[in-house]
Amino acid sequence: MRAIILAAGMGLRLQQPEGGQFPKCLLQFDGMSLLERHLQMLEAVGVRDVVLALGFEPGQVEAELQRIGWPHPVEIVLNPRYDLGSVLTVHTVAPALTRGGDVLLMDADVLYDASILQALVAQPQANRLLLDRDFEAGDEPVKLCLKDGVPVELRKQLAAGLAYDTIGESVGFFRFRAQAARRFAEIVAGYVERDCAHMPHEEAVRDLLLERSQIFDVADVSGAPWIEIDFPNDVERARSEVLPLLQPVLQPLAGVFR
Repeated sequence: MRAIILAAGMGLRLQQPEGGQFPKCLLQFDGMSLLERHLQMLEAVGVRDVVLALGFEPGQVEAELQRIGWPHPVEIVLNPRYDLGSVLTVHTVAPALTRGGDVLLMDADVLYDASILQALVAQPQANRLLLDRDFEAGDEPVKLCLKDGVPVELRKQLAAGLAYDTIGESVGFFRFRAQAARRFAEIVAGYVERDCAHMPHEEAVRDLLLERSQIFDVADVSGAPWIEIDFPNDVERARSEVLPLLQPVLQPLAGVFR
């Protein structure tokens, strides 16, 4: 199993001070960066094949990797047009999507409990989405809608009259089997060819779901603490509301592997 972590963006909505801006995966919580937490979680579930999709300030992320002392090779792929949408970042990691085996596609800017990643990798041979039914309504969450257990929508804005019986927020992680990952890469390539590289990669996931060429199951992680960090108030909520609820991380990786 391979994990592809998307960490190319500038995080402009965080309103970091000019000249002091850094990739969101370097945000620190309880003395550990989000990147270190990702690697700690992946190590715990046995995923050691990691691809980092970088763009903005890649040197800062590489320096953090050195500090952490991750003991396994990390493939770094650079998207020089990181100012465009995440579709283009996913397109730059197409070789990692298509070389075989299950793939975890993960947003880097998520603080989450170990149980969420465990749900993503729990069963072999599965395409999987994660659903949190306990979400705040609004324009920002990416909604995942189900009808009789089948995904029928994955979008921030829902069309009027959409028929569904379950709705929740999609956690920013997806699991693809090899065939689904290859098809996903083809859909992403189509976006780039049509000059739609500015789109969020969830649109390509949505296309994959709605064409019904692959079967996806859905793991309900409602009640598990997590937060995607986009705005300054998300950082505060992560520290005050989410972090205290997380299963403890035993120790920083730097302390384990050095």
